Amino acid sequence: MIISDDPLGCMVRLEDFPSRHVPARHVDIWLPAGYETNIERHYPVLYMHDGQNCFLAEYCSYGVPWDVQSALGRLAAAGEVEPAIIVAAWSIGPLRHLEYQPARPFLYLSSHARRRILTGLGGRPRSDSYLAFIVEELKPFIDTHYRTRPDRAHTAIMGSSMGGLISLYAICEYPDVFGAAGCVSTHWPAVEGVIVPYLGEHLPDPATHRIYFDFGTETLDALYRPTQMLVDDLVLAVGYEPNVNWITRVFPDARHFEADWAARVHIPIKFMLS
Repeated sequence: MIISDDPLGCMVRLEDFPSRHVPARHVDIWLPAGYETNIERHYPVLYMHDGQNCFLAEYCSYGVPWDVQSALGRLAAAGEVEPAIIVAAWSIGPLRHLEYQPARPFLYLSSHARRRILTGLGGRPRSDSYLAFIVEELKPFIDTHYRTRPDRAHTAIMGSSMGGLISLYAICEYPDVFGAAGCVSTHWPAVEGVIVPYLGEHLPDPATHRIYFDFGTETLDALYRPTQMLVDDLVLAVGYEPNVNWITRVFPDARHFEADWAARVHIPIKFMLS
């Protein structure tokens, strides 16, 4: 179903996309300008979370979209990135935290500590099922029905807050699928104390991957600097090079809010897709 059509491209919705791994949900797909006419061209793909917040205000949880298609369209028009397809799976409110909560880092805790934290979460993380949905079901569908460049080098994943966390988890768990991850305002408190040992064993090869991090200094983002610094030290230690295959940016006065992410979304897009 076509939702919108303008000079930047066209948005198509897959309503209630079925899955064996997670409940059905809408998936919005942005096809760049020229997709329908330039039939020989194949496109990189950027996968995103919280799909209802990515494109149009009328579907947003908080009334303010990221307007990702405009950022990508401007970059492509300027020749700074290739035109790309954006695939944005909607989140399901009551399940969002569990689906975006990385599961394997908790294996680094004692069984007692693990039980205590999982009780606080209200259930076991469902992130492995959510990523299986993206990798085993959604991506094959997209690669079959749209003209994509399906290899790792042309497949990226991005989100904010818990979406940033699940994007990092995705590139660690599926390094042969995703070549770049955009982790915007990554919600480190959800994995505090367990993410560093997990990343120490699972960060993907810096020769073939790129990772973008950022955070602001206001509201929830004010909590993120200490863990981000630990992660930065680890990323550097395993061979990532600043401004080459890894970036961490700090945005003074930026809040944990869609409008603030929309104002800078062009930065991770350019880093991942250029």
